[in-house]
Amino acid sequence: MASDFVYNERLGIELPLLQKSWEEYSPARQEGILAQWESVRGTIPDRIHSIEQIINTKQDQLSVEENFERSCTLNWEIAELASVINDLWLWYRTHQDISLKLHI
Repeated sequence: MASDFVYNERLGIELPLLQKSWEEYSPARQEGILAQWESVRGTIPDRIHSIEQIINTKQDQLSVEENFERSCTLNWEIAELASVINDLWLWYRTHQDISLKLHI
């Protein structure tokens, strides 16, 4: 089932990359895709926690930074990491209904 997922560098997780409509997959293939997604989805909260720790470190650096350019860079990095967290939560929550199919 690995061919149905592609690693996303920015998010640090594999995302579904379906080549055809869901209905075109056999029930067995659908089940495999759902199982793999559930596995990936389960890693998202840990990934978010890891990114939050990086943000906290950068915020600590920012609080004592006196160089304006470096402050701007830290702010940009924090904003980018926050955007990644937002996208991860969207994937986690939006695709929750897919995970429910595993339990039906």
